[in-house]
Amino acid sequence: MSDTLSAVLMVGGTFLFAGLVKGVIGLGLPTVAMGLLGLAMRPVEAAALLLVPSLVTNVWQLLAGPCTNALLVRLWPMLLGVVAGTLAGSGLIVGATTGPATTSLGVALVLYGALGLAKPQLRVPPASEVWAGPLVGAVTGFVTGATGVFVIPAVPYLGSLGLERDELVQALGLSFTVSTLALAGGLAIHGALTFTASGTSLLAIVPALVGMALGGRLRARAHPELFRLFFFAGLLLLGGQLIWRGGA
Repeated sequence: MSDTLSAVLMVGGTFLFAGLVKGVIGLGLPTVAMGLLGLAMRPVEAAALLLVPSLVTNVWQLLAGPCTNALLVRLWPMLLGVVAGTLAGSGLIVGATTGPATTSLGVALVLYGALGLAKPQLRVPPASEVWAGPLVGAVTGFVTGATGVFVIPAVPYLGSLGLERDELVQALGLSFTVSTLALAGGLAIHGALTFTASGTSLLAIVPALVGMALGGRLRARAHPELFRLFFFAGLLLLGGQLIWRGGA
């Protein structure tokens, strides 16, 4: 009983904190959840748990603005690449032993944390989106399939398109929604979606939404840039810990 209670508290606390981060800065729920859960379980198990709360919170983010159709028209080549890449790479997170999978997750978090701290000023010309979108989507999808983290390089790429703030928030929600669905499909194809994991993932919606609501209130009082600094620095430390554990 104590083990069950500990597991419930760990999963609930993880999604509460991950939701709070997303509520403050608009992203980070799946990344934080994968990183923290990856300290206690195999990455493939963590990926299965994050599916439902990630889908619900990102659909919420996607539908919060008026630009859905325009973004679909503009970003569909990238999104198609995400789906193809995720399905191609999902066998890695399912089939890999714990050490390499944990190390890969750690590397993904370190890269994302470093990019977030560096804040590179990238700009992709509209004419280049024809080839850059599918390429970025395919790489993002492969990383998603291999690690359960679907932010690299999609987030820097979307930030380089010159979108308005509300458009960017919606575009991130769209990209993360497609990535979540593609990851679910990849895990299902390889038999990694169990009834228990699906049920736990469903229950994790509650703390995730509570965390988002708390984060939304905190955003009005906290300094978002300072919060982002701590967030990305924390990802560096968390990723380093996972790399160390994977190689131990």
